[in-house]
Amino acid sequence: MTTIQLKQEIRSEASKRRTFAIISHPDAGKTTLTEKLLLYSGLVRTAGMVGGRKNRKMATSDWMEMEQERGISITASAMQFPYKQAVINVLDTPGHQDFCEDTYRTLTAADSAIMVIDAAKGVETQTRKLFEVCRLRQIPVLTFINKMDLPGRAPLDLMSEVEDVLGIHASPINWPIGSGQDFLGVVNRQNRQVLLYTKTAAGGASKPDLMELSLDDPSVKNRMAGYIWDELMHDLELLDIAGNPFTKEDFQHGKVTPVFFGSAMTNFGVEAFFDAFVEFAPSAHGRLADAPDGRELMIDPVDTPFSAYVFKLQANMNPRHRDSTAFLRVCSGRFERDVVVKHHRTNSEVRLSRPHSMVAKERNTVDVAYPGDVIGIINPGVFQIGDTISVADGFNYKPLPQFQPEVFARVRPTDTTMRKSFDKGIEQLAREGTIQILRSLDGLEFFVAAVGKLQFDVLEFRLQSEYRVKVVVDVLPYESSAWLVGDVETFKPPSDALVVKDSRDRAVVLFRSSWSKNFAGERNPDHSFRDMG
Repeated sequence: MTTIQLKQEIRSEASKRRTFAIISHPDAGKTTLTEKLLLYSGLVRTAGMVGGRKNRKMATSDWMEMEQERGISITASAMQFPYKQAVINVLDTPGHQDFCEDTYRTLTAADSAIMVIDAAKGVETQTRKLFEVCRLRQIPVLTFINKMDLPGRAPLDLMSEVEDVLGIHASPINWPIGSGQDFLGVVNRQNRQVLLYTKTAAGGASKPDLMELSLDDPSVKNRMAGYIWDELMHDLELLDIAGNPFTKEDFQHGKVTPVFFGSAMTNFGVEAFFDAFVEFAPSAHGRLADAPDGRELMIDPVDTPFSAYVFKLQANMNPRHRDSTAFLRVCSGRFERDVVVKHHRTNSEVRLSRPHSMVAKERNTVDVAYPGDVIGIINPGVFQIGDTISVADGFNYKPLPQFQPEVFARVRPTDTTMRKSFDKGIEQLAREGTIQILRSLDGLEFFVAAVGKLQFDVLEFRLQSEYRVKVVVDVLPYESSAWLVGDVETFKPPSDALVVKDSRDRAVVLFRSSWSKNFAGERNPDHSFRDMG
């Protein structure tokens, strides 16, 4: 294959890729929406429900036992599959704020995001935080207002809240016909086509029956109560006069979010949303990197030979394998199985063997991959989160930030004979970013730190289930922390603060209160604090 032919192949394949993350507040329905994407792609015949009854199938994208028990996403999962003419790479992220660091790292690998909003609750706290991350990274966001089949707020109110709270223009692509028990379907505002749904006996486990009609068809009005028709006509007329216009260009530049209404649980409006997503969402594009001399470079996905970076590590995804997987975002060129690449941080060569794509626990061997793809590589112990690898060398993708921990604890095994397994588990979970390890300045004592308390539950659960080690977690009375900028020898900490060091030997100060942190700043004018590492 000539160089020109290779570039044509890479350009063609990259244009098919749609790599996105799903963001939301907990329980808004994002994992259910992910499951329905698998259903409509034909990858699964029956969609599972998160937190479903015992006789229901569990969600494919939630692979960890603890996730299935609690009905929430705890880790980010990555899946690839074809959807009609596109190749989907979906990154399902934790919604709970205690796992925001994992979510942030995962968003760096996405080219777009789907924001799921509960029709009854509107824009919630974690949704706001995650949207700000997308804005910071200039990631375009599509909005899916979910649970329209349940009692909720008026669609116009929800639209106003998206604009007021998130500070972005919202443009509805479709509009709901009724809501709650009266939710009958949606109208596509662009082509004035009406999709009317019929509930199936299988609920949301299979595709619903639907009827497609023109809004101008006289029979449409007769299929609904008069007040629903009147309200629909009023809203559509108002949107035509005062609504925000939508263009694909404005969306991809983060100026407008296209809004869709539906129900992920019953599949109402789901297929139309996915079809629009494939049409609107960007494919893989250039990414910024740093040259050795400090210059910023734009890495072209087609012209630059294969390169990627590690955005996630996960051990023991399948108990049969008991290994660690490094998730790579392919940024440029064509990846081929067993390729030998330069590992930039260690200045060494690594063979990328046993590459695979994921759907929950199921691994599928990957022979080739293109920009936008996410692949798993068995980690031989050399990869860290943020590592850049490439064939060409000469640059590093932008580093991933480290969040300041807010909860701290001492952890010890209940059985001292399990110390070796305990140390192995703690080290692995720290590499994955589940916890941070802090040590006293003399190096004799260590602590674990996390962004949220639920991460300690995950720590305890995984140490017992994966390493067979029961532990005692003693939570420490510190509420915040910051990296110390300045000479640690001359720093005067408050009496209730503690100075420790992180895994890179950077000084970290633990505070019992915000007052203590402010007092330390006033007391040490020659020092400063950083909240991101």
